Amino acid sequence: MNIEVKKFSELSLTELYDVLQLRSEIFVVEQDCVYQDIDGKDTEALHIIGKKNSEIVAYTRCFRPGYYFEEASIGRVLVRMAERKFGYGHEIMDASEEAIKKYFQTSRIKLSAQQYLIKFYESHGFKTTGEGYLEDGIPHIAMVKY
Repeated sequence: MNIEVKKFSELSLTELYDVLQLRSEIFVVEQDCVYQDIDGKDTEALHIIGKKNSEIVAYTRCFRPGYYFEEASIGRVLVRMAERKFGYGHEIMDASEEAIKKYFQTSRIKLSAQQYLIKFYESHGFKTTGEGYLEDGIPHIAMVKY
């Protein structure tokens, strides 16, 4: 998998379309969750895109400290269903953390994790904080890494 880091203005129309299609495929259809994915925040995000044979198979979006949380943040973490057995989730998370260090000069990161993925994020050094909560009808918990 090849990973690219792009600002919104650097995304091609095709990449933007493919990212939005994949996010909808996973977060709306696969997870059966009706919510507003196109939330007006993509223009402020760094987009971490994992491609295999020119097809997007993994993705996250990252925000500078103070935009979403006090810390930098990673969200919309996804891997295409057929590609999950290859460890791309770990690769895209590592690349996201490196992008945050490079572009935002911090290693303090917060994310809103779906609770079934706690162990995945713990394997990247994140720790749960606070109580669990529902976000768009799905159990989540805040996790931080300092």
